[in-house]
Amino acid sequence: MNKIVDVEKIVKLSKKFKKEKRTIVLCGGCFDVLHLGHIKFLKAAKKIGDVLFVFVESDENVRKIKGEKRPINNQDERAEVLSSIRFVDYVIKTPPLMTNEDYDRLILRINPDYIAVTKGSESIKHIRRQAAKTGAKIMEVIGRIPDQSTSKIAQIIAEENEL
Repeated sequence: MNKIVDVEKIVKLSKKFKKEKRTIVLCGGCFDVLHLGHIKFLKAAKKIGDVLFVFVESDENVRKIKGEKRPINNQDERAEVLSSIRFVDYVIKTPPLMTNEDYDRLILRINPDYIAVTKGSESIKHIRRQAAKTGAKIMEVIGRIPDQSTSKIAQIIAEENEL
């Protein structure tokens, strides 16, 4: 089974799972260089429902969020890595440069039961709006783990290369 699916396929799967009374958990992110923080987050997200859908941001969106030198790994590579994790059920590659309204429409079509986030998420304002539109519950599944971020890892590697 291919776990990397397009938007139309995930909408169909969502409807199927809803009919089967299975709970859908949705989360998303850049997932540029997978690290312990990502794994703990995804594992905790999976525990709150039956099916875990993971959005992986487009290269353009990562560049806009994280800066010109990112992503380190392209979207196809990041999706492939995520799909290899046993507790991730489906990976959806988001289209480039989606607006807040595009995300809202997409999440409304998927209609998740839960939206999993990291405590202190910078996107919480948007996630609250999306949850309100869909009736989904927001679950803060873990806090940030100190020194576990792709940005921190990239900084350490850059400093090592300067030596």
